[in-house]
Amino acid sequence: MAYDYDLFVIGAGSGGLAASKRAASYGAKVAIAEGDLVGGTCVIRGCVPKKLMVYASKFSHLYEDAVGYGWSKVEPSFDWQKLVTAVNNEVMRLNQLHIDFLAKAGVELFQSRATLVDPHTVEVNGRKITADKILIAVGGEAIKPDLPGVEYTVTSREMFHLKEQPKRLLVIGAGYIAVEFACIMHGLGSQVSVMIRGDRILKDFDEDISSSVQDGMSKHGINFICNSLAKKFEQTSEGIKITYAEKGKDTESTITADAVLFAIGRAPNLARLGLETADVATVNCEDEDLPRLHGYSVNCAIRVDEYSRTSQPNIFAVGDCTNRINLTPVAIGEGRAFADTEFGNNPRVFSHHDVASAVFSQPEAGTVGLSEAEARQKYGDAVKIYRARFRPMFHSLTGADEKVTVKLVIDGNTERVLGAHMVGENAAEIIQGIAIAVKMGATKKDFDATVGIHPSTAEEFVTLR
Repeated sequence: MAYDYDLFVIGAGSGGLAASKRAASYGAKVAIAEGDLVGGTCVIRGCVPKKLMVYASKFSHLYEDAVGYGWSKVEPSFDWQKLVTAVNNEVMRLNQLHIDFLAKAGVELFQSRATLVDPHTVEVNGRKITADKILIAVGGEAIKPDLPGVEYTVTSREMFHLKEQPKRLLVIGAGYIAVEFACIMHGLGSQVSVMIRGDRILKDFDEDISSSVQDGMSKHGINFICNSLAKKFEQTSEGIKITYAEKGKDTESTITADAVLFAIGRAPNLARLGLETADVATVNCEDEDLPRLHGYSVNCAIRVDEYSRTSQPNIFAVGDCTNRINLTPVAIGEGRAFADTEFGNNPRVFSHHDVASAVFSQPEAGTVGLSEAEARQKYGDAVKIYRARFRPMFHSLTGADEKVTVKLVIDGNTERVLGAHMVGENAAEIIQGIAIAVKMGATKKDFDATVGIHPSTAEEFVTLR
């Protein structure tokens, strides 16, 4: 049978863009459909604009730190609208850049949402299009719980477009998105509180990371409301009144803020995709007690095998909609592995082991490999921990109560480095380099044999005793 395209990609985010361009480079006839801006969550409303705002938020600390180094104290002012405009102008530039990249690669772009009709057909703007293979790369979306007055709250999507900077911000959530926005807004001058269900943030990270970041945020002046759940939201003349209760207690308390950010998680964006029509199987969709996004449980994802193949042999899925490791570089890696396998005569599986990641909080965190808890669960008493916590040299003259944490998790039987973790300035940059060594199976002796760069924070990883 002759098809309109060799490959049709649904979703022009990180995974879809990478897969479509790689497949086209092998000579495949490729089309891609996107109903939003081109670039996906990371470029449009995620890592890129967020990192720009992280940079902006750090200047307030630099003004303070400079005094210890002999610079005169200044009274800086900040223009929220100028920042938001600059950030969104950069987003639009990147959107056009990705459109141009697709055209240069020979990929046809449909700037509209596509839905599955059958295993070889999609519908775009009422037009039915056939393809030998279909790739689903629709990403995920931020979720909100079903609570009274939740319409007065925002998600990370809207944070980049607030018309005014909130003087008082309540962030609800304990994950990296909640933590990052809390630090950004605090650095820009907002009064920030963070409400979490438990007693610590970043619970999916090594405990030394979560405790070090939370301690640093508290010292900076961010208020934590722990073991608490929001009950309702009311718009008043003084702002948004949030009613909440501590877990296990009947009494309720209130706090008022100018804006409330829900950052309790993201869910695969499966609505109106036509999965049922094309008989594409999903997983983890049964739990009715979990929050739902457009009718789907937040854990609901497209079921794929190690080659990103769905229950339909010619339909594939990559990125956040498969809910494996929801990171931009992972989606890109999965997309390229798919294209190499299906169109490049190079069958390969993308490895989800030892994937490094970072939290662009203040203090910043970076991590690769197993946490201490994961290592002990897998290797038991054989696990060795090497850890140091100290004031970085930069703050010797600032007087700020800042600390760096560096940590190695070691398999005592083989001396292999199972995990590396850091909290402190440039943690992401340092862990990226260390991730290469961890991925290659480096041992503690390899680290010990490496000569450190002095004076630096990174050298602590090769001098731990």
